[in-house]
Amino acid sequence: MADRSSLDAAIAGAYGVFSVQNGMTSGFEAEVVQGRNVADAARAAGVRHLVYGSAGIGSRTGIPSWDAKVAVTEHMRELELPLTVFRPEAFMELMSDPAFYPAVGVWHVMPKLMGGGRVVPWLAVDDLGAIVAKAFANPSGFIGADIPLAADVKSIDECRAEWTEVIGRRPQRFPMPVWLFERVAGHAGKDLPVMWRWLRTESVPEDTSPTRAIHPDALTVRQWLERQRDALPSR
Repeated sequence: MADRSSLDAAIAGAYGVFSVQNGMTSGFEAEVVQGRNVADAARAAGVRHLVYGSAGIGSRTGIPSWDAKVAVTEHMRELELPLTVFRPEAFMELMSDPAFYPAVGVWHVMPKLMGGGRVVPWLAVDDLGAIVAKAFANPSGFIGADIPLAADVKSIDECRAEWTEVIGRRPQRFPMPVWLFERVAGHAGKDLPVMWRWLRTESVPEDTSPTRAIHPDALTVRQWLERQRDALPSR
């Protein structure tokens, strides 16, 4: 996505584009460049529907990953694209995906900085895919919309308890000083602690009804854990 010419070739003739960038891999300045490139290529190709996978609350907070997405969204709107913005808060996969160091991150540093009793709006990645598909299937119902997404709202303490009940053991936890996590976790280490400190005192959308209205079968944390049970080691 850093190469505009490759995007032009990929998007040529497309009806729509689903745009999402990984700032945890590329860095957040590069994420902005990539997101703007996708928007420019979509505009040049005349796509009829651009769906953007954003995050956060939709305004600047000082959290690098969220602010990058605000900058990309602003550019898309300046181009007057036929745009839908979806803003999931936290993916359930944060609890298990090794790329996010869950034993250190979600099960240790996150509750340490945010508070274990602070609620988080959760969504499974597969459900984001289903929601995006529904948006493409019904453009008139979604173009112009900016929708926060959450299928369940639970604290880390509640997620830990449900994990223990469903999986049959407590999630693996590896205590690590925050400063060390910031050093070893790459771009995530520079972003997530800022986010978790912000979430300790600030509010995010907790209403699951917009998500349920689009995709009634979106998984709760418990349902997601039940689907993960066979893939996760029991001890």
